[in-house]
Amino acid sequence: MLNINPETVCFIIAKAREFQAKEEVVIPEAPLSPADDWALQVLADHADDLCVQEVEAVIADLEPDQEAELVALMWLGRGDYDLGDWDGAVNDAADQLTDHTAQYLLAHPLVADYLQEGLIQHGCSCED
Repeated sequence: MLNINPETVCFIIAKAREFQAKEEVVIPEAPLSPADDWALQVLADHADDLCVQEVEAVIADLEPDQEAELVALMWLGRGDYDLGDWDGAVNDAADQLTDHTAQYLLAHPLVADYLQEGLIQHGCSCED
């Protein structure tokens, strides 16, 4: 069961699609640098982007357990975990939370698709 409101996830999905559809946004499928801060480096030029700011604001308002679920939803949708491992995915996400969750998520080119797939596996949809 999700503790994060699916409508919140759908808002983030919509903003991620809007942000990544912009021509000037180029996010590599694989990071150029193995450093943990590659997402921050990629998004540094887009700090003033309204979509990035809106996603950052929504995520900043989440409780830590909801933020962990958001990351775990991406991992679930990406196939890193299956629904039977949901609690483990959330725990792993909680262990790895930083102040840069929005940037981490937006730095993944398919984050909107992954989040949508994660919601679908939980029986939710943005189409409702």
